[in-house]
Amino acid sequence: MTRIYAILAVVLAAAALGVLWFVSQPGGGDDRFAQCRTTKVAGGSGQIGGPFELVNSKGQTVTDKDVITSPTLLYFGYTYCPDVCPLDNSRNVEAIDILESRGKMVTPVFISIDPQRDTPEVVGDFAANLHERMIGLTGSPEQVRAASKAYKTYFKRQEGDEDYYLVDHSTFSYLVLPGDGFVEFFRRDLTPDQMADQIGCFVDNM
Repeated sequence: MTRIYAILAVVLAAAALGVLWFVSQPGGGDDRFAQCRTTKVAGGSGQIGGPFELVNSKGQTVTDKDVITSPTLLYFGYTYCPDVCPLDNSRNVEAIDILESRGKMVTPVFISIDPQRDTPEVVGDFAANLHERMIGLTGSPEQVRAASKAYKTYFKRQEGDEDYYLVDHSTFSYLVLPGDGFVEFFRRDLTPDQMADQIGCFVDNM
């Protein structure tokens, strides 16, 4: 997907969903993560995330409770994505390695929004090539749509050849904590160090 498509996907996602907006100051109140937040969700963070059922690289059906057993960084994309997904996920795993060097373990998860081409084996290879601890997930079109809807993500297949086509999609990364659920999303313009610092704050306050 070209950079133009990537930008367009984010704009369309924000316009269509009307859920996410960015603020420069963290929130307050009784939120124990208030000092960590740099974004805000309309209606609160509980509006994003929730149960899902997908298929892992071994072809096994797994749920969110099977996957999110530690601080987890989720990304929705597709393995045939020519530039945006590899760059975003490379940034994510670099941040995760920085966190690991600081004694904080975070699990990277890649969820495909292209189940037609992204078989369990394909997402497994994609994840393994990016990071030894990355979990690759796919599923039926219905399972994928349900997971995408839970996290308020956007994706739309472009017209094209049956085997060679692009998919417009949103490009946020989502931090999810066991017991707390979704707590923060990250834009793609953050550096690995910035992301590691922000995630580290949440992990320290679990």
